[in-house]
Amino acid sequence: MKIFSTLFIFLALLITIGYTACNTATDNTPVISAGFDSTYRPPDTSKIPNDKFGEMVRYGRNLMLNTAYYIGPEGKNGQYLGNKMNCTNCHQDAGTKPYAFSLMLSHEHYPQYRAREAKVLSLAERVNNCVMRPHSGRPLPLDSKEMLAFLSYFKWINSQVKPEDRNMNGFQNLTITFSPRAGDPEKGQKLYTEKCLRCHGEDGAGVFKPGNGGYLYPPLWGEFGYQPGSSMHRVIKQARWLKANMPNDQATYFKPILTDEEAIDIASFINDDRIHKRPSPKTIDYPFPAEKAIDYGHAPFADTFSEMQHKFGPFQPIIDYWKKNGLKPSY
Repeated sequence: MKIFSTLFIFLALLITIGYTACNTATDNTPVISAGFDSTYRPPDTSKIPNDKFGEMVRYGRNLMLNTAYYIGPEGKNGQYLGNKMNCTNCHQDAGTKPYAFSLMLSHEHYPQYRAREAKVLSLAERVNNCVMRPHSGRPLPLDSKEMLAFLSYFKWINSQVKPEDRNMNGFQNLTITFSPRAGDPEKGQKLYTEKCLRCHGEDGAGVFKPGNGGYLYPPLWGEFGYQPGSSMHRVIKQARWLKANMPNDQATYFKPILTDEEAIDIASFINDDRIHKRPSPKTIDYPFPAEKAIDYGHAPFADTFSEMQHKFGPFQPIIDYWKKNGLKPSY
């Protein structure tokens, strides 16, 4: 009986040690927040079919990764972009990375109503929306090989998401908690110098690949950066993306480097049009103020808050006002 008692104590001790070891984070152990265990898995590209449709899927993926090479200002297959950024600079891993403007479900989400244009857009029109805004380009013909390749690729990656996985995390960007203060471009500049400058440069011009391959690290402002009205030009929208993905060689969605407040400050610095020039938009967004994203910093608004507060925050008072008045805030 004494032997069994000793053995029981020994086994209990082993279980306790094992449980402690598995639940004690070290510097080399990813700290995974609650819920991230259900994040979707990117598709296995080796499963792209070896047929004519598969050829278009592969070309669409190549367009995502090497947009400038194929359809940039000196594009091999057409000159449609006004700059040399690649789609994957924002939609990382060709649109398949969780929490990085994922495109995994884009094919089934369109057509959809878009408040920015105040109309229902097809997926092809949404593609051209990106070509014309972040890329300052001209629209692809709807029947072009390139447009069909984009759509084929989006259809295929969408098909790789199982029905039971459609409620997983990662299809949207990370959420952030809003600070009671506004985003601070001066603090953002210091953080940019510390965490971003080594890749994107002091002038925000990024790092260009040799040849015609687009940017390794994209420009964040200047004549070759994205236009106002692009999703990245909105402070909340960019901050959510930054939290999950930057600095590029350090952050992961399950172990962010930036705090929520730091992400908002950096986005405020990058998107401060008082100090950074960027291409002029060709269209006016959000014709209906009650449908306007709250971090879109151009009047008119469906509230009494200033352009500066809509641009930089604090955002929670705006959200509270909208909800109190029966409006649905989007951000």
